[in-house]
Amino acid sequence: MPAIRTALRAGLATAAALPLLVLAACSYGSHKDTTDDARKAGVAADAKKLSADSVKIGYFPNLTHATALIGVQEGLFQKELGGTEVKTSTFNAGPSEIEALNAGAIDIGWIGPSPAINGYTKSKGQNLRIIGGSASGGVKLVVNPDKIKSLDDVKGHRIATPQLGNTQDVAFLNWIAEKGWKVDAQSGKGDVSVVRTDNKITPDAYRSGSIDGAWVPEPTASKLVSQGAKVLLDEADLWADKEFVITNIIVSQKFLKAHPDVVEAVLRGSVKTNDWIKADPGRAKASANAALKKLSGKALPADVLDPAWKSIRTTDDPLAATLGIEADHAVKAGLLKKPDLDGIYDLAPLNKVLKGLGRPAVADAGFGVK
Repeated sequence: MPAIRTALRAGLATAAALPLLVLAACSYGSHKDTTDDARKAGVAADAKKLSADSVKIGYFPNLTHATALIGVQEGLFQKELGGTEVKTSTFNAGPSEIEALNAGAIDIGWIGPSPAINGYTKSKGQNLRIIGGSASGGVKLVVNPDKIKSLDDVKGHRIATPQLGNTQDVAFLNWIAEKGWKVDAQSGKGDVSVVRTDNKITPDAYRSGSIDGAWVPEPTASKLVSQGAKVLLDEADLWADKEFVITNIIVSQKFLKAHPDVVEAVLRGSVKTNDWIKADPGRAKASANAALKKLSGKALPADVLDPAWKSIRTTDDPLAATLGIEADHAVKAGLLKKPDLDGIYDLAPLNKVLKGLGRPAVADAGFGVK
């Protein structure tokens, strides 16, 4: 992958329908309602409601969604919302979260770039806006060191990605192309065998020897390392400033129009949660793991949690230029027709929050609402 370009808009502005492939996020499955009263701790019983009685928030039980995990766990969103109740659902798949947003089952969601692009273009720009960033990094190529000792050795081996067309799959296909190797994007067959494997199954596949490595997000990468795999490449090293979007914040356009004050409160909670994380990373890591245990029934062990947490950076900036580049990679891989991303971002609410906190504005790379 060459040095990342910062100006991409012209190459993406040609409108075309997105093919019906699934551009999923980092993990997959159904969704779960996680609403409880504990998150309202510290909010006065007579706290004033905003323009909505409640706001329904969706996110993944993933470390790359740490802002949502911790913001809910510590009541930081609820504090900003006052008497407007936070209701949450967790998802294991980008498509199911987009479906929930379209159906009104959630109003705001934390999600990866590929399903955000997919949802926006399939609705012809009518269903969602990206309103903020949440996380960068946390994606690695990890391999069996007995079989693969260098990047050139990847050729001829079986490497897992989470799903056909998902964010990591696109990144790996692009890296393969930059190496000058050939792979059929749909089948995964070629100079490298790209094996689409659910993140939950990837550690077992590695243990059994059916794959030789994986290009995957955290904590899956660190789970493989705990089984003896080695990190061969951190995707952050391929990007300018070592930054690329892995998690965005999206909102239903209908909800944004009807309840801008609620959207601003959630964004304020997100910014303050990211401040909370940066102020005490150790406490934040423990909080995220406690949230994961509550949601999945099992906390991550230290040998997985510690390296995974270290490689993820929370951010308010949506890193809009990198989302455009990721879309361009999908186009080059043959998985996506050139999408029209005009209007996918509405960063006015976030920039209003940032201004109120004395922070600089963030940019939409030319893909914002006009």
